[in-house]
Amino acid sequence: MSYNAPVKDMMFVLKELAGLDQVSQLPGCEDATEETVDAVLNENAKFTSEVVAPLNWSGDVEAANWKDGVVTTAKGFKEAFKAFGEQGWQGLQHPAEFGGQGLPKLVATPCMEMVNGANLSFALCPLLTDGAIEALLVAGSQQLKETYIPKMISGEWTGTMNLTEPQAGSDLALVRSKAVPQDDGTYRISGQKIYITYGEHDMAGNIVHLVLARTPDAPEGVKGISLFVVPKFLVNEDGSLGKRNDVYCASIEHKLGIKASPTAVLLYGDNKGEVGQGAIGYLVGEENKGLQYMFVMMNAARFQVGVQGIGLAERAYQKAVQYANDRVQSRPVDGSANEAVAIIHHPDVKRMLMSMRSQVEAARAMACVAGAAYDAAHFHADEATRKQNMAVYEFMVPLVKGWSTEMSIDVTSTGVQVHGGMGFIEETGAAQYYRDAKILTIYEGTTAIQANDLVGRKTSRDGGAMVKALCAEIARTVVQLNESGSAHAKAVAARLDAARASFLDAAQFVVDNMKSNPNAVFAGSVPYLKLAGTTVAGWQMARALLAAEAKIKAGETDSFYSDKILTSRFFADHVLNTVPGLRDSIVNGYQGVTEMTVANF
Repeated sequence: MSYNAPVKDMMFVLKELAGLDQVSQLPGCEDATEETVDAVLNENAKFTSEVVAPLNWSGDVEAANWKDGVVTTAKGFKEAFKAFGEQGWQGLQHPAEFGGQGLPKLVATPCMEMVNGANLSFALCPLLTDGAIEALLVAGSQQLKETYIPKMISGEWTGTMNLTEPQAGSDLALVRSKAVPQDDGTYRISGQKIYITYGEHDMAGNIVHLVLARTPDAPEGVKGISLFVVPKFLVNEDGSLGKRNDVYCASIEHKLGIKASPTAVLLYGDNKGEVGQGAIGYLVGEENKGLQYMFVMMNAARFQVGVQGIGLAERAYQKAVQYANDRVQSRPVDGSANEAVAIIHHPDVKRMLMSMRSQVEAARAMACVAGAAYDAAHFHADEATRKQNMAVYEFMVPLVKGWSTEMSIDVTSTGVQVHGGMGFIEETGAAQYYRDAKILTIYEGTTAIQANDLVGRKTSRDGGAMVKALCAEIARTVVQLNESGSAHAKAVAARLDAARASFLDAAQFVVDNMKSNPNAVFAGSVPYLKLAGTTVAGWQMARALLAAEAKIKAGETDSFYSDKILTSRFFADHVLNTVPGLRDSIVNGYQGVTEMTVANF
């Protein structure tokens, strides 16, 4: 099945909800005019649908292959990635001084969605490269920036993030890889890293590994971790590639999904290169501040993983709609036809499709609004405004990552259900989306890790101030909905106001109990993330309803706007209405978790 990028909805979100006109007025963002952005999105849609999407199914079947330390990607991937770099897509949001296009994150966000919707396995390579670029921009020396960033932006080289080790999953305090300083200012790196996405492949001439390791005199725990650039091939002074570094791919994982994306086990310091014992690495920033720098990559990746969930869910929705239109089975329950009809006419199939559609559109809106906050946080002329928007963006990141990825599992599962028995058969393709979706809730921090961040750093630390500020904005939207006077707007207003009240209650519970009863708070951390994400996503759908009503009142006759109103109404009645129940689980339901003794499991 082909992938049709939802450019129309993306442009609606950018213009009506995320404030594209305001972002384009920020210093450095002047090129992001509506005309330019529309052209960029349509070109990206063409590239992803014609070049990247056709490789999705074949890549899943063929997968990446490892032999004697060499990884060969699935047929067509190398050529597609070369075209991806040559057309400038890797550099879309990166600085022009290093060869990028310098467009705002708001514009890059729908482009991220498109490449992930087209082919999740393929998209992981540029995702990790984006993170490596961001980390070097923030913490790298000028020499490191000039040596590595332009080549990564051009797509000639790619980047990775090396955190996890066999004994250290998400607990990075347990990292044991070593970095021994040398007389020439370099370091010799040794150790083993696992789960390294695109840690070895044949799609680019060099791979720039960003590696966490400890120097000999480093303190224990996370305060003793440093960050290093360890290229697969050393780079000569003239920019050409030199000797093979001492980093070796011992194997790649056999996975449930994203099979075309090689997930590598990397060995550093096994004397398998051309530089002697120990991989040569270059310190990024200062010693023992590696985790601080790596969080730049992690935050960038977490946002993008959330967008991955949106893209994948959109692809699953499109496939389900196509199948529901093609599959003829059973007469309609209302007797409107005497023969079997396409299943899309049956109420429960329509309900499933609307569930998929409404959640995807809500997640897309939430991600783009967060992207706009990021741009204001980085480019606005006023310092106070920058600070305020950074707080909003940082609060939104765990929602975009956690809520959108959990949503993708729900949506892709529903997509299988729409297909019925055929959905369980691999050849239809629906199962691949379901399999691929599962990893999204795990890597770059599980849903629980996102939730712990949300309750700890993002809610408790400021006494719930950000939640209160967001809820004040939601309350204003509720007033606007009621003032609209339409039946749909009033119905959504009631649901949104109930969600707002529940959000405030849940946040207050977190603030009040974080010190006195932390187990109670963290027992409900994931429900709290789901509550917050559903509320904020529902708020965006309510704003979309108002924008669509305004367009219709102004004379627009495109059914897109009436459809948006119905989709917003569905989200309110079928998704947003779950928020009060989540509130009850958080505030009153922790005893069933905390009072159960470990021995009784």
